[in-house]
Amino acid sequence: MNQSFIDLRSDTVTKPSKAMREAMANAEVGDDVFGEDPTVIKLQEKVASLLGKEKALYVPSGCMSNQLALKAHTNPGDEVIMEQDAHMFNYETAAPSVMSAVQVRTVPGVRGVFRAEQLPPLVRPNFYYMPKTRLVEVENTHNRAGGTIFPLEEIKKISAFCKTNKLIFHLDGARLWNASVATGIAVKEYAQHCDSVSVCFSKGLGAPVGSAICGTAEFVDRVRKWRKLFGGGMRQAGIIAAGALYALENNIERLKEDHDKAQYFAKELSTIPKFSIDMEAVQTNIIIIDIQKTGKTPAEIISYFKEQGILVSQGTYTSIRAVMHMDVSLEQIKFAAAKIQQLMQ
Repeated sequence: MNQSFIDLRSDTVTKPSKAMREAMANAEVGDDVFGEDPTVIKLQEKVASLLGKEKALYVPSGCMSNQLALKAHTNPGDEVIMEQDAHMFNYETAAPSVMSAVQVRTVPGVRGVFRAEQLPPLVRPNFYYMPKTRLVEVENTHNRAGGTIFPLEEIKKISAFCKTNKLIFHLDGARLWNASVATGIAVKEYAQHCDSVSVCFSKGLGAPVGSAICGTAEFVDRVRKWRKLFGGGMRQAGIIAAGALYALENNIERLKEDHDKAQYFAKELSTIPKFSIDMEAVQTNIIIIDIQKTGKTPAEIISYFKEQGILVSQGTYTSIRAVMHMDVSLEQIKFAAAKIQQLMQ
């Protein structure tokens, strides 16, 4: 991408820093399919420790980590419950039905958050002609809702409901690091209430590749088999795992800078009469901007901004999305906000 652009499409566009590249270049490696890559092993042990889980497995992507969890937890014909705007339901190419042959049942949420009391009528009776309700999933932070944080107290209630009803509880924690930094609640506090957790290194943490899936040792051993079947077995993966390890050791606390940039950007754009921003939803690094009052489509606004050197992405059918990350400075954010204000006059 041309360096003249201010790229706010996603926090996935970050590039490894010089120090991260040096860590990757100097990484000690082995064959990870044989379980012999020392850097991958170190990364997995660190992630498991941070999340308070018995074991973690390094995988190529967040989509794969979520889908591996479903595959290892469910049987074909099962049903899984998730919020209607969940990433797993909207942005993973129908993978639950393709990879695990499960049915998704959605529940409406407010800013991506649903409540435990919404779950009882969604659990299927034990009739042979109905799918078996197997798993409940939450997303923290919630991408499509604008980086909103799933409250810990509600996670505890959902966890208790799942235990009572013998359901599995999975946390899509791709941006769990953001939730932790914003609330001051350790990722372990969120994770302890869930049977499995996926986390990502290639978003706000700035690593080039990879996610991890965490849970019990028995669960992760099953996941490892399915990772091979999904084509996710990697050989000298320590080169990329070193980037993820560097990110964990250096880039978590700085996520607050992205949150501060998001607050500034959202407040400035909220002054534009033809834009609507739910400021209560701006909780971490993502801003969803409703553009219905402009009379333009998201594609038209995105193209217009691109001509002016500012890259954003589509949020929903009526909104655009801007995401803060380490490769865009506060000065650039101030410039972009002023430019958009000028453009939308």
